[in-house]
Amino acid sequence: MSENQKNTTKINGSQALLNCLVNEGVKTIFGYPGGAVLGLYDELFKRDDISHILVRHEQSAGFMADGYARITGKAGVVLATSGPGATNIVTSLCNSHMDSIPVIALTGQVPTYGLGKDFFQEADITGITLPVVKHSYLVLEATQIPKTVRKAFLISTTGRPGPVLVDLPKDVLAKTFEYSEGMENKFTLPGYKPTTKGNSKQISTAAKAIAEAKKPLLYIGGGVISSGASKEVLQLAEAYSLPVVWTVMGKGAFPDNHILNYGMLGMHGSAYANYAVHECDLLIAVGVRFDDRVTGKLETFAPDAKVIHIDVDPAEIGKNRNMRDVIDIPIVGDAKTVLSEINTKIDEKKCNTGDWIKQLEDWKKQYPLDVSNPKDQISPQQILLALNKLCKDAIYTVDVGQHQMWAAQYLQIDKPRKWCSSSGLGAMGYGFPAALGCKAAVKDMGLDTPVVAITGDGGFQMNIQELGTMVSHDLPVIIVLFNNNNLGMVRQWQELFYEKRYSYIDWGMGNPDYVKVAEAYGIKGIKISKPGDIESAIKTAVETCRGKSGKGILLEFELQYEANVWPIVPPGGSSHEMMGISENTLKEKPAKKEEIEKFLKK
Repeated sequence: MSENQKNTTKINGSQALLNCLVNEGVKTIFGYPGGAVLGLYDELFKRDDISHILVRHEQSAGFMADGYARITGKAGVVLATSGPGATNIVTSLCNSHMDSIPVIALTGQVPTYGLGKDFFQEADITGITLPVVKHSYLVLEATQIPKTVRKAFLISTTGRPGPVLVDLPKDVLAKTFEYSEGMENKFTLPGYKPTTKGNSKQISTAAKAIAEAKKPLLYIGGGVISSGASKEVLQLAEAYSLPVVWTVMGKGAFPDNHILNYGMLGMHGSAYANYAVHECDLLIAVGVRFDDRVTGKLETFAPDAKVIHIDVDPAEIGKNRNMRDVIDIPIVGDAKTVLSEINTKIDEKKCNTGDWIKQLEDWKKQYPLDVSNPKDQISPQQILLALNKLCKDAIYTVDVGQHQMWAAQYLQIDKPRKWCSSSGLGAMGYGFPAALGCKAAVKDMGLDTPVVAITGDGGFQMNIQELGTMVSHDLPVIIVLFNNNNLGMVRQWQELFYEKRYSYIDWGMGNPDYVKVAEAYGIKGIKISKPGDIESAIKTAVETCRGKSGKGILLEFELQYEANVWPIVPPGGSSHEMMGISENTLKEKPAKKEEIEKFLKK
């Protein structure tokens, strides 16, 4: 018997697929069964080296895989059957695509002989998802499964991360073939060569520009987190005394409690962050795409600044920031690699940002974020400040709307991969299932980190059925529900820009009793209506979710109907022209003058 024959095993496509997933380090997949994938589920039943979390809706499975990926840095895996099962994950794939999150989507398909013949539950899912995935495969031979899975993971997790779809016909999963060790590595990917190392000349030019700038500003986003470049950003900021602002995707990439952190910029960013962008003379953009919710009117975004743009995706360089035709110093490459090289060229003696930082501190003192304190009513800020105090080490997921912006503004997150937000797509219904994916990730990593899902009464109802998943799979999450009995962000826009014509946003009597809904699933629920009860409720939640016997819990906070997020840049407006900055009521604590001077002397 030859050596090759010794290493050959006869297996079917489903077995091969699961073997490949295990070889890729996959511990948990999120899915929902159906006819086209029953053979695969039968093989899952026989194994104990990979777990499956049964969701209540396929969209939620995709959001869970997305949350899992954001926390672990590894590709999350979602499994759906053909037809409606596959189409139900399209929104989640679009979400992962827009936020550059690595996800592997496995979809069942009708048998190969039925393709294009309108068999029961057939859908051209590779065609449907073409605009919202990084790549896709329709596997027509069982022997192609090993190398297709290997290619899918490689493409999903390298370069600019993103979702990859693998469509698997029923007969391909059932067919047996001779598997030989290492056959998954026998492939080529012509044309796929992500650039990771930046141009050395451009890097030297960037380092020189940073050293010579009088009013430099670091503008960081999700690319910093996906490349693992947080330490390099911190080193660069401290060496040059660079103030830092960040996007919603970049929250946690730079410690929120750092003296050089000036918060989120953009539509609901802090006034001082937006003023800093408007006045800076050098904008160092790392892992960002100049999104419209950040820039506002492009012509007035950092109008007098030279721009360094570092991004692994060459398509992002100059895509939006092109009113002067080109980015001044474009660098295509992995953020960690590029920043590491810039940091070796630092000449700290040339840096002089003291006056600039003092200017930012003056703005921070003059235009603080609003911390409203309505008499006998709960404000969103009170809840978030209590979470900072009592859940310091938590992972946070948010849904989409006002609560998302409040959370971005006020939550203190000092490490990457502890914040999950549907940022580019803005998909309501994301927050709660993403939290379940995060909790599954935490368990797979052998940790007991608390996970808090902050959601609104609108978004929560979009995937409220996943309370069943939380209970059946022992995924204890703290659900913090901001209930203002309306679609808050829509209502705020109708108030400000549509003369208070509140068209179809009032739930009225349509909202359920959320505590009773939680109890129907066997989950403890607490309704909080008084400010004095906030901390005790959160303490109860932390105790309830802690440890191996921890259980999920719902905290429903009753908010004012017309609570607004301030500041706000009107749609289409300039980012430095904000509404609401004069309505702040309680000043946050800016850095003391002696603290700034001490830092600058280091």
